[in-house]
Amino acid sequence: MNKLRLVFSLLLLFSSAVWSGYLESDQDVLIPQEWAHVDRVGPTEELELTFALKQQNVHLLEEKLRLVSDPDSVQYGKHLSLEEVASLVRPSDLTEKVVHRWLQSHGITNCLTVRTQDFLQCTMTAETAERLLPGSRFHRYMRDGHYLVRSSAPYSVPDDVHHHLDFVGGLHRLPPKGLDLSKKQKSKAGFHLGVTPSVLRTRYNLTSADVGSVQNNSQAVAQFLEQYYHPADLAEFMTIFGGGFQHRSEVDRVVGTQGGGKAGIEASLDVEYIMSTGANISTWVFTNPGRHESQEPFLQWMVLLSNMTGLPWVHTISYGDDEDSLSAAYMTRINTEFMKAGVRGISLLFASGDSGAGCRHLGKENTFRPSFPASSPYVTTVGGTSFKNPYKVTYEVTDSISGGGFSNIFKMPDYQTTAVNSYLKTVALPPKSYFNTSGRAYPDMAALSDNYWVVSNRVPVPWVSGTSASTPVVGGMLSLINDQRFMKGLPALGFLNPRLYKLNGKALFDVTEGCHYGCLDEQVQGQGFCAAPSWDPVTGWGTPNYPVLLAVLLSD
Repeated sequence: MNKLRLVFSLLLLFSSAVWSGYLESDQDVLIPQEWAHVDRVGPTEELELTFALKQQNVHLLEEKLRLVSDPDSVQYGKHLSLEEVASLVRPSDLTEKVVHRWLQSHGITNCLTVRTQDFLQCTMTAETAERLLPGSRFHRYMRDGHYLVRSSAPYSVPDDVHHHLDFVGGLHRLPPKGLDLSKKQKSKAGFHLGVTPSVLRTRYNLTSADVGSVQNNSQAVAQFLEQYYHPADLAEFMTIFGGGFQHRSEVDRVVGTQGGGKAGIEASLDVEYIMSTGANISTWVFTNPGRHESQEPFLQWMVLLSNMTGLPWVHTISYGDDEDSLSAAYMTRINTEFMKAGVRGISLLFASGDSGAGCRHLGKENTFRPSFPASSPYVTTVGGTSFKNPYKVTYEVTDSISGGGFSNIFKMPDYQTTAVNSYLKTVALPPKSYFNTSGRAYPDMAALSDNYWVVSNRVPVPWVSGTSASTPVVGGMLSLINDQRFMKGLPALGFLNPRLYKLNGKALFDVTEGCHYGCLDEQVQGQGFCAAPSWDPVTGWGTPNYPVLLAVLLSD
């Protein structure tokens, strides 16, 4: 372990907020029991940290995103290039000067920046990092054979520097365990239909002709937490399940480093199903850059988006964490990164999570527990459904694990206020002490998330479930719609939500039955929110009726 890559990239779920001269986490730094302490990091071992520099004109970026995403705007679809985004948000000369001078005063010169110049990735020894960030003490921890490095103490930065930073990444928080996507297997014993590409195409009315055909279209999945797909699994999956439609059996580009060992169910699921609904479309995989002591490299992926031209138009991501485990400063900056992608015409889809409304225990009182990035106003969040009758292709009801609710951090965006307020006024609700009625509400739409077939490590695996399944399914369909738009000379869909909500449910199958999980207590008795006509915080507007959705999204 000569080179420790402190997941600068791993801010995602685990970042620190910048306060007046001080960087600290929202809560005390706690090391979960499953992470075993290995040793103190040696003074000469290398770390890599990411510094998020304050950006300019964030309010103008947000307004530009609104205009290019609103179908009633004359600027609809007039997306920006990466260079135009960089010229808008690039840090001020003063910010760059202050941060660079601070780093150089500690002998830190091995730094890389991005095209937007708002991230710096710097390599330094642990001894230098601890001098740079007083209070920090780096230790190595291990879980399930994987290592990471963290500081178990808060740290400070000089007063004249903190005004120029949003955060320094990845020092405190530890990644949660990955979801067991086959956790429902025991409750699904016996024969069932199972979800395959042909079942999805039947339910959502895709024909064998609904496949990609243009050269300038592409889609992507991002994989974290030691998740890798195996090319042989993808080929086997398409041999078994891809017989009814033209498809590709290989990923065109892998960004990052594919690890060895066994394939992950999560990674296999993402790749196999985005390439089944988004059939015959060039597909990329953003994968773990080699995580020993790093956490989930979500921020690394975000940094790549700020540094690459010619990106895929649709990205699906099946990861998140509880809002309350993250600093508001971190999430706010990540939202800006989502806006930067949206104004370029990139569609970002996130899974809504598999914990229903969630539950947070606060002393004697409970509240629901929203998830981020699902709760971001600047992404399209996908929930989950099940077949009413698991033995045949029928209409859909809620999947009880489908994540959904209301953000405690971000206000309700204008594009959804009418739909969400209608739900709040017409449906029997949990006690209002459990959720924030004025917060960003999610999900935005849904798809089947229950009982998928996946090929992993050359073996067909049944009963795979979760919104990690529904998200790439929707992403693939949006890629098909982009394909048709490009054939007509139209721009990419980009940030979908403003247009999606103006459809008012048209082109989607409304899901009106079932509820998802909530707190197991006397007041709500394990129930969160329930589905209802039109939008609801379990399945959003419902699931795609592909030919109708294609028609309305080709109308401009």
